[in-house]
Amino acid sequence: MSASPIDLAPPAPRARPGLPGLSALPRPRLGLRLISPPALLALWQITSLAGALPERLLPSPSTVAGTAVTLTADGTLIDAVTVSLQRALIGFLAGAVAGLALALLAGLSRVGDGLVDPPMQMLRALPLFGLIPLFILWFGIGEVPKVILVAFGVLFPIYLNTYAGIRGVDARLAEVGRVLRLGRAALIRHIVLPGALPQTLVGLRQSLGVAWLALIVAEQVNASKGLGFMINDAREFLRIDIVVLGLLVYAVLGLATDALVRLLERRALTWRRGLVAT
Repeated sequence: MSASPIDLAPPAPRARPGLPGLSALPRPRLGLRLISPPALLALWQITSLAGALPERLLPSPSTVAGTAVTLTADGTLIDAVTVSLQRALIGFLAGAVAGLALALLAGLSRVGDGLVDPPMQMLRALPLFGLIPLFILWFGIGEVPKVILVAFGVLFPIYLNTYAGIRGVDARLAEVGRVLRLGRAALIRHIVLPGALPQTLVGLRQSLGVAWLALIVAEQVNASKGLGFMINDAREFLRIDIVVLGLLVYAVLGLATDALVRLLERRALTWRRGLVAT
């Protein structure tokens, strides 16, 4: 009897548990995420060179880059970025800590839910930027109203997502914890908080976007330094290149902070495997 031919075909990819018929998709490389921004800049430059985008309406990337070099050399851009980063960091930390604390209080207790959640839902309905005149009347025109505006914007995404994550933890896991005789503190630490962590990180990413948006508005109201002040001052002198540069810096800072949260999410949620790895 002749031997059966050897099968040289590669083995079929294994399907992930819980997703029948779907093979494990490869983890996207970092390089793929770095393609689109340069591609957009190249398209912008080509469109400007072709005359479709007049310089008086939207300066080309080369013009904006030249302005960035000039403002960096004289220290204007570095000082503005430093001030804005400081405001964003302080406001973000204050809002995130308050949001997490209130979400834990409301999510882990019926009494806390009744006392905390209704006022939070009422405050969430207030227009964020409509509070600027009130903050100025209360806190003056210094740094305090700008930081508080950022913190106020950060507060609600963190609170809502963490609260939803806590309430969404499977009750059967809590039953397992009770069978193992875990105390309330251990139950919260080992079951509730890890279960709510994915939602909390989603809220963290949303809060970062709101923080930069709030900072842009706050810095254009009675500010004497920062990126928003630089943009507002450039608008008075019709320096569109500086305006565009300031907006691009905001975008880069937002992209960088979001990348940090994505890295934190990847490290903190190694136990969770979805259809597409992030």
